[in-house]
Amino acid sequence: MKLKKILLGLACMSLMASCADLDYHEYTTYDKSYVFTDFSRTGAVVTNIYSYLDSDLPADGSLCSACDEAEYAWSWSSVLGYTDGRWSSTNPYSRWSFEGIRKANFYLEESKNADFSELRFDKNYEAEMKRFNRYQYEVRFLRAYFYFNLARAYGDVPLITKVLTEEEANQVTRTPVAEVFNFIVKECDEIKDELPVDYTKLENDAANGTNPETGRITKQAVLALKARTLLYWASPLFNTNNDKELWKRAAEANKEVIDFCGENGIELGKYSDIWGTENYHAKEMIFVRRVGDTDSPERTNFPMGMENGNSGNCPSQNLVDAYEMKTTGKAWDEEGSGYDASNPYQGRDPRLAMTIAVNGDKWPDTNPIPLENYVGGRNALPIAGATPTGYYLKKYLDSTIDISASTSSGGKKHSWVTYRLGEFYLNYAEAVFNYLGSSDAVNSEFTMSACEAINKIRNRADVQMPDFPDNLSSDEFIKKYRRERMVELAFEGHRFWDIRRWKDGDSQKNLIEMQITKNGDTYAYKRVVKSRYWDDKMYLFPIPDSEIRKNPNLTQNKGW
Repeated sequence: MKLKKILLGLACMSLMASCADLDYHEYTTYDKSYVFTDFSRTGAVVTNIYSYLDSDLPADGSLCSACDEAEYAWSWSSVLGYTDGRWSSTNPYSRWSFEGIRKANFYLEESKNADFSELRFDKNYEAEMKRFNRYQYEVRFLRAYFYFNLARAYGDVPLITKVLTEEEANQVTRTPVAEVFNFIVKECDEIKDELPVDYTKLENDAANGTNPETGRITKQAVLALKARTLLYWASPLFNTNNDKELWKRAAEANKEVIDFCGENGIELGKYSDIWGTENYHAKEMIFVRRVGDTDSPERTNFPMGMENGNSGNCPSQNLVDAYEMKTTGKAWDEEGSGYDASNPYQGRDPRLAMTIAVNGDKWPDTNPIPLENYVGGRNALPIAGATPTGYYLKKYLDSTIDISASTSSGGKKHSWVTYRLGEFYLNYAEAVFNYLGSSDAVNSEFTMSACEAINKIRNRADVQMPDFPDNLSSDEFIKKYRRERMVELAFEGHRFWDIRRWKDGDSQKNLIEMQITKNGDTYAYKRVVKSRYWDDKMYLFPIPDSEIRKNPNLTQNKGW
């Protein structure tokens, strides 16, 4: 069955008086005999749990504009509340949702002992049972994934692995985050060998055939969740004593992802293949959430000044400054970098031109005139809603989509990258550096140094940036590593969370815009600093006040 959002939820079974946990409310009910006597209905329940997977394709609430990656062009956007002091427990921008976890728990409990024996004479029974028997492991992954998202946002969260009554739900307490991370890691270890690497290679299995279910969880996705979880666990926000063993475990897990990918044909390809209508086929993809046909990212983010363009998430100068010079591998403000202030985008890391639309670019394809991002230009201030930073977004957008009223081409396929190989080279580099204490260090277990791992990414066919230098000091490496991570993973949903796990909140106090002015045929570029609100309480989200009022056992995060 093709993965798509089917509006069939596994809710309270008829044998129960109620179902609830935390954000409790009633659901339409289907009893066990209805769901687990039909392969299609059972599959629909699992597919519905998949629908709780997250994505952050550039929209009006994308977290890229809640950190120094971007600035949202319109003052009405709620995302501005993260950075202007409005964020509070009564205005929590809540990610406190247990619905996916609740449905996973229901499924895991109620699917036990289901054997569809009444269908045993069907010709496809064996193939359907193979798929059904694998569902439990997919659902356990999804539950673990949902818990990772909760833990990175809130720290300690209630760890619930069974169906609760309403009374039980309103009495739960928060589980220490280390226990939550440990649960995720153990789940990954237990289920990884129960899931396939490639659904197209399954034999006599209902998940294969003429239309293989390639959007489902694979072994490599499980390894990726474990590796990312261990990196977060080892990071300063959660590893307050800088336990080197946690860094070692993170390095081991991320190395396992890299090695496993290498053994199974998952490899770094072109950077430009990471997005686009066929990105889920890209060489380095580990798990991609297929969002479907849409033109919403384009309507949100195409330049002001073209019909139906809305500017949206405008890349910041902070991000632009992270792109090094192509020839020297140095930052723009380093001595000998080769930076030309009168032509600031010339000779930069090729990923800049792939990710960000600058003044003079022909963007998108349907825009007849090159971008005029200078003050007074066709796509610039003082036009209401024009980019405040001097830039427009390219990454994740389809340049060929026509959003004009008269000739609109409609939506095209978009997919959110949940896990790709490039991330895990970066994760490994960070972990092995913190474990071994040097960017060049190796040992018998970790034969690839932190610098070598990063250079793998920089040596992509369409990037070809200079290698990291040898003998970097710790401070030099950290600065270059964080710059590289910001560039490589731009707009993929990492920067907001990286800032928090590193406890680097001070870097968020100033957002830099580029003010461009035109005089004849020449342009002048001036950096403008905009202050943003930061308080260290913002390393973790506030638990919504409404949840604490329902359950006083839920203590609030510090400062909120």
